[in-house]
Amino acid sequence: MAATQRIATGTVIAAACAASLAGCAFGPVGSPEGGQGPRNAQPAQAPGSVFRPIGDGSTAYTGAQPHLPGPKRLKPGQRPPQFVVFSWDGAGEDSQRLFSHFREVARANKATMTYFLSGVYLLPEGKRDLYRPPRHSPGSSDIGFNDRKGVADTVEQLRLAWLEGNEIGTHFNGHFCGSDGGVGEWSVREWKEEISQAKRFVRTWRTNTGMKKATPLPFDYGKELIGARTPCLEGRRNFLKAARGLGFRYDSSGVGDQVWPKKRRGLWDLSMQLVPFPGHSFEQLTMDYNFMVGQSGTSTQGDPAKHEFWGDEMRDGLLEGFQRAYDGNRAPLVVGNHFESWNGGTYMRAVEEVVERVCTKEEVRCVSFRQLVDWLDAQDPRTLRKLRKLKVGEAPRQGWEAFLAGRPAPAPKGAPGAPAAVR
Repeated sequence: MAATQRIATGTVIAAACAASLAGCAFGPVGSPEGGQGPRNAQPAQAPGSVFRPIGDGSTAYTGAQPHLPGPKRLKPGQRPPQFVVFSWDGAGEDSQRLFSHFREVARANKATMTYFLSGVYLLPEGKRDLYRPPRHSPGSSDIGFNDRKGVADTVEQLRLAWLEGNEIGTHFNGHFCGSDGGVGEWSVREWKEEISQAKRFVRTWRTNTGMKKATPLPFDYGKELIGARTPCLEGRRNFLKAARGLGFRYDSSGVGDQVWPKKRRGLWDLSMQLVPFPGHSFEQLTMDYNFMVGQSGTSTQGDPAKHEFWGDEMRDGLLEGFQRAYDGNRAPLVVGNHFESWNGGTYMRAVEEVVERVCTKEEVRCVSFRQLVDWLDAQDPRTLRKLRKLKVGEAPRQGWEAFLAGRPAPAPKGAPGAPAAVR
């Protein structure tokens, strides 16, 4: 699908996406006016805290992430919680202020989320040639680049999000899809190059913008980055081969059913899932873009008279998927979105209403992918094998207590998911 996108400098480019699977973020994350960057003062430190700048000071090690609860192993016969993960592709802050808005929504509903950052959103237009995408000319990007204000605003949201316990993953860089040098054709070596650049743009944003005294991001991205979603859900096979040796612990680039996850090539497969599509005989992927394609085709601004109805369809589909897991096998529900106002913003409204309805329910945990994999890694492998036997919406016939009863294997040593030692 081709869509017109305006980047910060006013240049118009075409962005291609795979309509059959998942979309991309069309809008720029910068705004036309210049910016002065985040405030210059270094962040206040709590007594006993650590602050260790990394590289040019774009990032810093500040200790363990706040508000990140430790995982607990299920007791024999204990019913698992209902996990829900809300995730955002190509996360960046632009004039719509959707990043900051959903941070507020998460806080108000006791939720944390995962934000998949596109690395070029921290690279200003004037430094675009620093990006060397595989199979494309230097400075190419199907989602444009940013300006100083866009970088500053995005960095501020990333910093606050992490301090609130949210996760910062990656959606990589130029978002190349399709058969003309797209990510689906990339080799393992090319994926490693792309991952390296995604990390580098986060680690050097102060130098690249000239904002050398701006407040750094409070984490070591090389250690914090443990998961991703590929552009248009393409190129997963070689990405998994590349990621396994680079500290990644999960991938969310697939399409699956609402069943308990397992590992693929050493990484947890936390794919988005198929849920009921109200009024249709088929199910739909848990992503705003896919609901849009099923309603208005490739047009991001379809019939205004149908916007509210379309949003209700997505909301109700996600709620139906949630309820059949909550009452059934308790498989984690994975939802993917974009900070976009497609069809009048109706999908943003739908997601917000789902967050409000499910995240405060009893035994529900709205978490980031990091928190979910920490929990999975803490469980008795025999318990997870039992859970994976349950089909979509299937609750244990004999009840949870009998289904998960039995003597568990010894818990692994150490705290699963604990931050790695600092070099």
